[in-house]
Amino acid sequence: MSWFSAVVGGAFGFFLGGPLGAILGASVGHQFGKGLAGLEFSETLDPGAQHRVQMAFFTATFSVMGHIAKADGHVSPAEISLANRVMNEMSLTSDLRTTAINLFQQGKQVDFPLDDVLAQFYKECHRRTDLIRMFLEIQLKAAFADGILSASEERLLLHICSKLRVSRFDYERLKLQLLAQLRFQGRGSYTRNTPQKTSLQDAYGVLGLTPSASKAEVKKAYRRLMSQNHPDKLVAKGLPEEMMRLAKEKTQKISKAYETIQKAG
Repeated sequence: MSWFSAVVGGAFGFFLGGPLGAILGASVGHQFGKGLAGLEFSETLDPGAQHRVQMAFFTATFSVMGHIAKADGHVSPAEISLANRVMNEMSLTSDLRTTAINLFQQGKQVDFPLDDVLAQFYKECHRRTDLIRMFLEIQLKAAFADGILSASEERLLLHICSKLRVSRFDYERLKLQLLAQLRFQGRGSYTRNTPQKTSLQDAYGVLGLTPSASKAEVKKAYRRLMSQNHPDKLVAKGLPEEMMRLAKEKTQKISKAYETIQKAG
């Protein structure tokens, strides 16, 4: 049973409670109770705990995405298109898509409790850095959807990082890697206001390296990133199964970048 089936099926033992539970409940038409508290998670979650983390990830992802889209005062067609593209890439059912849209709309509201949502999301993830990194990458994509990272969006992203215990250094590194990925796969609409680089330079960037990196450093970075983004590992840690396709696509980009560097060497 998927996490969403647990929600619509009334399996209250999985419900979150707190701000995430309230937002998700409003989006699917349920009134949730206080939920569970104080769960201790191992590296691999049992089904109930896994559903709980999946709920938290899905709810936070689309609601915060809506909040970022509204950060500069208006939601552009490109930002709406990005949200739809993420939903398409996840192959959401009609019910899940409706829920994602409702979450996005809630995130746009002036009274959206961002800090409370982030605090609960961080707690539910139990500091799993791989999940937090995936969440931030999706939010960065949302911010870059119109090709411009505005000052207000940047401030909001840095605020999100502070609440999720992500350093400025790690944020900047993730941003550079994402821009390299987007250029490497040829999505110029994301990066029209950034200097264009060669495919080889961007291949190094996808791995978080510069062309001066040694072969040993390239191999080490490749293996680390493949391990961090392995779809099965991420799902076991609480990534919603619907987002497995996003993880698969990322590992494909990492593999392609590595192959490009190997061929050039």
